[in-house]
Amino acid sequence: MSKPLYSERVLSDFQIAGFVICSIYVIECGKEMKVLVVDDSRMFRVRLVNLLSTIEGVEDIAEAENGRKAMKLYQEDKPQLLILDIRMRNDNGIEFLKEIKKEPDAPKVIMLTNFPYPQYRRICMEEGADFFLDKSTEFDEITEIIKELVDQH
Repeated sequence: MSKPLYSERVLSDFQIAGFVICSIYVIECGKEMKVLVVDDSRMFRVRLVNLLSTIEGVEDIAEAENGRKAMKLYQEDKPQLLILDIRMRNDNGIEFLKEIKKEPDAPKVIMLTNFPYPQYRRICMEEGADFFLDKSTEFDEITEIIKELVDQH
């Protein structure tokens, strides 16, 4: 069952001689999630953005190939979800994770990596990652995780 994009409720009715002639409705739009994908592989970003664009409730998808660009996009757009690679050319996703988690109202973070070593998992979770997934064996889980996050949002 999909979540409606908006709900409405009657704020007030205007009546003349007991007949409702006009109702004022308040339309409350459901919040949709903004996502920032940070990975140095353009091919992987394209694959992930294509997947994300099929998920109901994902409103805006931005992408960055490095931490510098990602921080700029994060500060401009304030996404509610980051999907972050650990190893990028000239950048370290764990350091970026540490910086982002210092922010007030820090976003949820999914670490998605080809290096699913236990020590990386432990460090990422200690630094505030909400999820840690192996790109090769757990990629398919990302759709369900994001659907759950959209529903919670």
